[in-house]
Amino acid sequence: MTVKEWPLLQQDELAEIVNAAHNGIITVNKEGNIVLLNKAVERILSVKRDEILGMPISQVFPNSGLPDVLRTGKSEFAKIVKVDNVTVVSNRSPIIRNGSVVGAVGVFQDVSELYTLRQELQKVKDLNTELEAIIESSFDGIGVIDADGTLLRVNKAYRQISGLTQEDSGVGRNIRELEKKRHVYPAVGLMVFEEKKAVTIKQKIKTGKEVLITGNPVFDENGNVFKVICNIRDMTELSNLKAQAEDYKSFKERYCSELQELRAKQLAHDHIVAQSPGMNRVLELAQRVALVDSNVLITGETGVGKEIIAKIIHKTSPRTDGPFVKINCGAIPENLLESELFGYVDGAFTGARKGGKVGIFEYCNKGSVLLDEIGEMSIGLQVKLLRVIQEQEIFRIGDAKPRKIDVRIIASSNRDLKELVDEQLFRADLFYRLNVVSIIVPPLRERREDIMPLAIYFLEKFNSRYQKNRRLDPEAYRIMESYSWPGNVRELENLMERLVVVVMEDIVPGFEIINMLEKEDISTDEKLLLRVNELLPLQEAREMLEKKLLRRALQQCGSTRKTARALGVTHPTILNKMHKYGLRPTEK
Repeated sequence: MTVKEWPLLQQDELAEIVNAAHNGIITVNKEGNIVLLNKAVERILSVKRDEILGMPISQVFPNSGLPDVLRTGKSEFAKIVKVDNVTVVSNRSPIIRNGSVVGAVGVFQDVSELYTLRQELQKVKDLNTELEAIIESSFDGIGVIDADGTLLRVNKAYRQISGLTQEDSGVGRNIRELEKKRHVYPAVGLMVFEEKKAVTIKQKIKTGKEVLITGNPVFDENGNVFKVICNIRDMTELSNLKAQAEDYKSFKERYCSELQELRAKQLAHDHIVAQSPGMNRVLELAQRVALVDSNVLITGETGVGKEIIAKIIHKTSPRTDGPFVKINCGAIPENLLESELFGYVDGAFTGARKGGKVGIFEYCNKGSVLLDEIGEMSIGLQVKLLRVIQEQEIFRIGDAKPRKIDVRIIASSNRDLKELVDEQLFRADLFYRLNVVSIIVPPLRERREDIMPLAIYFLEKFNSRYQKNRRLDPEAYRIMESYSWPGNVRELENLMERLVVVVMEDIVPGFEIINMLEKEDISTDEKLLLRVNELLPLQEAREMLEKKLLRRALQQCGSTRKTARALGVTHPTILNKMHKYGLRPTEK
């Protein structure tokens, strides 16, 4: 039978052939509407044929590239496209009839796994390059020996110490042969293979240098040594280092001071996220104050992070190895607060613990005490606290014998202590004793540069705690920056934890932020305002609102699938609504 005698394929047969293809096939007409797709498309891209057939390809797959083929009439091959979480390689060709482009066809294959493997392979290559650089940059000589005793490789330092060239270094030769010819004697590698443990020896090599050689075994899954890594160090260099170390002893105090400053900066960044100039000034002042033993008064609104500043002062001070205790002066009754601070002796009062009790001041000897909300302390206790500061001694309740202590006092308050002094609610002499150094922590609304870094920090913290992967939509960031944060950093931290726990979507939309914040503290521009100017049918009003909300969601989310997740509906529902209202993903 000749080619001309072959029967024409029927439409059903053509459909069967297309559906039998493993690769996805999708065809559009010259208007860009989908006219054909096979089952592989449904499987790879998780769509249903009946829902998208006849729809514009730009709405269903905005990055398909088929509209470009319709426009240019040119084929495009091996284009990598990412559709949601699926990576495909796509070939696109025009359909030409009588010299005119009447449609386009795209054929694509799911290469997600291959793409992932490619990335993993690149990581392995990068790791190998990094390992090569580390080995070559080592100051010590390194040699690698195979299970059969063959010297596989040496680094540059090995050749420099041994005085050998690349050709004479012994690479590719067996160390038994090298030992026999006294190039290396004894051969540490052979000793490691025999003893199956690390071996270190001193050895004098042919250049006259005395070197320290350590051979370390590398075991396989069965416990057999299959490689030995030899480390060679020139003892002359060690002697020089020892002499330098002895010289450095005279500079110990200076180096310790520099180390303390570096430690202070590192701790500050570990415990506080700050980018604003105001907060950076607070951190710098806290680091300077930590190096001396002056009393510190930290003031600021509730939730700004006064306790964190106090901890940084303690941890970066010479008292870092001593205890640090915080006590809230406003949360404990006066008589109980006194016993907590000063302790008591056996039988001091009814109900006193047998043997007495050590107070916080005694417990924190050589350490620091944070007196939080110091403005709430009674006048009577203020007198006793003044004596602690002046005399550095305390009396336990019921005891006539003073006890010497060495404690640094750090006080904090969200109230203006100077006003309390003017109102005779706080002793002026105690105020001036505490206020040797004043640190004012600005509220979050005055350091808006810190809002986003803090939000990201807390989000990652609670994502890790609750095994989630929440992220904030860009609109959510804008809303948070416009919020006044009356609860400061503590409110922001609580909000991030609530979002991670409560919100179901991985991408947290802006309206979730508005729902959880105090709306009177959000700027009006961020709220959705509705005005009814005239009466109209309820269905028409509902469609107007639906179209407006859908348009805004498409603008913010950037894709139909993200829009579906943000609005809490299915992807096909979004596509149908867009078709109904004539919207596109990029419509402004």
